[in-house]
Amino acid sequence: MKERTLLLSWLALAAPLLAVLSLLALLTRPGISRLQALPPLLIAGGLLASSVLSRRQQRRRLLLALRHPDD
Repeated sequence: MKERTLLLSWLALAAPLLAVLSLLALLTRPGISRLQALPPLLIAGGLLASSVLSRRQQRRRLLLALRHPDD
């Protein structure tokens, strides 16, 4: 059980770390090679946005379930 929690913790950090790494690559690469850092940045942004939206929907459903317990 503890191994699973540790794995989930590392997976939760994967998208933010990918974003930071791609930003570093974007800032340090010269010229046209900066374009190679854009796809990972876009993917990390998409993963983070998807996570935020799903968490928001989950909280909304929980709030509705608490407000109307008889449904």
